[in-house]
Order: sequence, then structure tokens, then C-alpha cells
Amino acid sequence: MAATMRCTVGVQGAASRAAAPRALASPAPFAGLRRVNALDAKEICPIQQARQAVSRRAAAAATRAAAPRATTVMAGAVAPKKILMLGGTRFIGVYLARQLIDAGHEVTLLTRGKKPVTYRIPDDTDASYERFSSSVKHIACDRTDAEAMKAALGGKGFEVVYDINGREADECAIVLDAVGAHNLQQYIFCSSAGVYKKSDQMPHREEDEVDFKSRHKGKLFTEELLQQRGVNWTSVRPVYIYGPLNYNPVEEFFFHRLKAGRPICVPGSGMQVTQLGHVKDLATAFVKILGNPKAARQVYNVAGERFVTFDGLAKACAAAMGLPEPEIVHYNPKDYDFGKAKAFPMRDQHFFASVDKAIEELDWQPEFGLLDGLRDSYEKDFGRGTYRKEPDFTPDDMILSKVKGRAFA
Repeated sequence: MAATMRCTVGVQGAASRAAAPRALASPAPFAGLRRVNALDAKEICPIQQARQAVSRRAAAAATRAAAPRATTVMAGAVAPKKILMLGGTRFIGVYLARQLIDAGHEVTLLTRGKKPVTYRIPDDTDASYERFSSSVKHIACDRTDAEAMKAALGGKGFEVVYDINGREADECAIVLDAVGAHNLQQYIFCSSAGVYKKSDQMPHREEDEVDFKSRHKGKLFTEELLQQRGVNWTSVRPVYIYGPLNYNPVEEFFFHRLKAGRPICVPGSGMQVTQLGHVKDLATAFVKILGNPKAARQVYNVAGERFVTFDGLAKACAAAMGLPEPEIVHYNPKDYDFGKAKAFPMRDQHFFASVDKAIEELDWQPEFGLLDGLRDSYEKDFGRGTYRKEPDFTPDDMILSKVKGRAFA
């Protein structure tokens, strides 16, 4: 099992948090300015822009096809690193930690120590899990306690930090101060595509305007802090993540209703376009950033290459389960007061991002198409009778009662 080092969290934690430096509240001048936007050139029309995008992707695909590829993720390409990971015991981190261990790196997970450090994943064999659980190391500490973090991490010589669960700049500052700048080579941060400002021009690209009033604003302030500190940082902005062990009810929302034989209630026309990315593809992208000079101080959108409508997603989930197309009922969310209940798992708008930059600069390619990924999630998780939350059909019954004149029976 993972070797554990425990540090004591004292009463100084609150004072340390209060004293921790906060990032500036104004947008960073670099935020979103990652590469030239073709739309800034007035002489380029939308058709030309689309053609250029196709040409870029074709050229990148040809380059990838011609280049020899390693048989394991980054194995041999990057010397073994001493890695600290925060957020390594849930979903993304569980898959990422395994890939890093398999690539020969020394991985230490920092958690509060209140839950088991290692978990089996559906792909594990007894041998692979034993190899992983005996290789990964552990430090038990509260990442928000500055003094305890310094005591736990000082002098450990971590070369790379993977911050998967950071939400606020204060949290990042504590980690940087505790690890120290002497050996730190990279700080790789998990952000969110939810930081982008709503736009009439889609898909979102890394240079698009961001929203410092969004619920993910702490992610933006973290990027700003990393830039101010002069750290070699990279930020990854996933869209909707799915796959086995997903703790957010994305595909699970549809699987529950399809299993119960219920209609799928979809807001609006159902033609809203969105995007999902498989957790394994996201983990691979994170590994591809390690030791990659092109990734220095860059932002990358990471998700599947294709987009899908809400209605299309409901149909794809049914196909993944081996079921016929479901009955889809559309409704106007403004006609209902669902209280705290969630009637649909996604934001009611177009929400998708270009992953061209990650493909071109990281030598990364999504392994999973949407249907393959949904089938992988279903067969290795929900289809085995495991899921995170019991379904709440209350909003569905409210919708069906109003739209169809009856609740589901």
C-alpha cells in the first residue's frame, strides 16, 4: 500500500489562509492571448477560416501519421520525475496517477488522509493494482494550511506539481511556497472551459475572452498567479469529462433514465451543441504536457474532437447501452421552478471548444469517439451496477405532467 507521511493541522491554519497572498482581481493581460486568432484578420472570411482550419488539421494528422509513436505514454521521452499530485484520488487523478507510474515517474499523492489513497479502476487486474498501490507514495495534509504544508513538503525536492483539484489562487500560492522554487520545473494545472465568456463565435479557442465573474473565476486567478510568480506553468481546460468513475452525473443522468425506461427530458429544442471528453484521453493529455517545452505558459482545451447536440447525446447514450432511441421530451426551463433539483446535467447553451492546439502542440490525439467512450463508461461502470448518485426524477415528473398532461407511470 502507499507509504504515508502525516502532518498535523494546527490552529495556525486559519491565520495562514488569511495571510496567503491573493491574486489581483483584474483580468491578466495574458489571459486568453495564446495565439493569433484568424478572426482578427478582417480579410479572412468565415469560409476561408474554415478551410484553413481543415488544412491545419490535415497537415497535423499527416505529421502525426509519419512520426514514430512510442508504445507507452511518454515512456522514454521524459526522464523520471519526482511528482506531487493534488487531487489524485478522484476520477481524473486516479487515471493520471496510473499513467505517470506506468511511465516510470515517482508519484506522491497529497490528500487530507480521511479516505483511502488508492482505488481500483475497472481496467485493473490484481497485478496492475498491486503494482500501482505499492508504487504510489502519500502525504496526508490539508492543502489550505500553509504552515503544515511547508512542514510536509519542504525539502522533498518535488520537480513537478500536478494540481488537479485546485480552485483558488490562495491554494496554489500555498503549494508554491511549500514546494519551493529551487527544484520546481513545471506546475500543471487543471482548469475548466467554463472560464470562457459566452460568445456568438464558436468553438471556444484558447485566445477567447474569459469571464472573471464566472463560477470558475478562481481558476483564472490561479493562472494569473502562476504567471506572476514566473513559474513554468500549463493550464488544461476540459469541457465535460465523462468515463468510468465519473462523480459528476453527466452520462449517468441519461443512463438512469434509459434503464428505467423513462423519456429523456431535454431543455429547449435539443439542438444545443456541446462536447464531451473521455477521462483517459484527458489523462493522456496531462502526461503529454510533462517535459514538453511547447507547453510552457500555455493553455490547452482538451475534449473529444467531435461535437454533439443534447438530443444526439441522449440517443448516443441509448446506443451505448444497446437500447433503441429514447423518447425525447422538450421543455422550456423558464416554465418551472425546480428548486435545488437539477433537471438537466449541462448548461442550456452551446458549449464546445477547439482542441486543435492540443493536437498540434502536444502530439496528442483523443482515443475515444463519443459512442466508444460512452460504451466504455457504461460497460465498466453503470452497466456493472455501480454509480455515484441515486436518480431524482422529480423534475422529470414536473415536466412530463405539464408537457404531456401526466407524470411517468
